[in-house]
Amino acid sequence: MSYFAAGVARGEAGWVAAEVDLTGAADLDDVAERLRDVDPDAELSLLFVESDDTYLAILRLDDGEDLRVFGSDSAFAEESRIGALLVGDIKGPALEIDAVTEPAAQENEDDSDESEEEPAADPDADPVGDADLLADLGVPANRLLALCAREGMLPSDVVADICQALGCGDEVEELREA
Repeated sequence: MSYFAAGVARGEAGWVAAEVDLTGAADLDDVAERLRDVDPDAELSLLFVESDDTYLAILRLDDGEDLRVFGSDSAFAEESRIGALLVGDIKGPALEIDAVTEPAAQENEDDSDESEEEPAADPDADPVGDADLLADLGVPANRLLALCAREGMLPSDVVADICQALGCGDEVEELREA
């Protein structure tokens, strides 16, 4: 499986980004250590791992500690070594996608100015982990899950949307183009 792993870190000078090589990572602690290397003094570090235009994993470290993990689909752990490494040990579901996306769909129906129809959610998606890991940054669980569940939305699209909301979109796009 091919993957793209972008580490972004927010410190006193703003956001910095670097591609993170996960080759040979032995465990989640090793991945966290590689994320810390993006900026060892960062207040906040995020790792976005996109795999084969199918799966997305997001890891978060606050002040280099307290690792939190979200995966767009539990099947990622079964499909690859990297998936098993990142989301294989997560025991519970993130949240039920239907419970999160249905209220948003109802809100859109109630909003008469909203003429765009939302694409259907992927019925096979089984997100795992901490869907609230970006809530304090302006991407609540319902938005993250809705993005991941939207049919036709690639992991790179989800990452681009999230990073724009966080203010680090340009940094991640530069990595992608390099």
